[in-house]
Amino acid sequence: MKDHAVDHGFHVHDERHFVETYSLNQVWEVDLHPEEGCGGPLDLHLALEVDPRVLLAFEDVVVDLPEDVDPPDDFQFPLIFTWALPPLPSGPDLLRLAIDLAGVGRVELPLEVSAIDSYPAATDASERRLTIVARQQVSLSRIFAGEEPICEVLDRCLAVSRYLLDAAPGWLSD
Repeated sequence: MKDHAVDHGFHVHDERHFVETYSLNQVWEVDLHPEEGCGGPLDLHLALEVDPRVLLAFEDVVVDLPEDVDPPDDFQFPLIFTWALPPLPSGPDLLRLAIDLAGVGRVELPLEVSAIDSYPAATDASERRLTIVARQQVSLSRIFAGEEPICEVLDRCLAVSRYLLDAAPGWLSD
């Protein structure tokens, strides 16, 4: 997944792999951004959650299938993209941003736009933090068949990232 993101114009900063010892659930996390956004204000966090029960159920189905039959597309893992920006002194109108980003993400990448206003101290002005989240499902059947199921999604993620990088300077100015 990480190498695939690099092929689509992203630069990887960090990667992590977590395994929960009790359930054996696993999460692969990657922090990245567009190559031209190095040192910029945008962070993109990618997380792939692997449930071992889904993986084992998929394996059971595949083992029992004849060689010429494809497994059903009933087994999927969640893939979550989260964009974050630093506190924005001149934050955007959230509804306008959600509408604009819907055009950028299109049908392939539905986006959830949210913001949190926080007050560092009672006498300080509020700080607005913007977060955009996209949730996708990665099909084990498509991976098993050797298909690249996330190319269009990564292209849309890059377009969203570039949109946010272009808009951020206006939001970060007082």
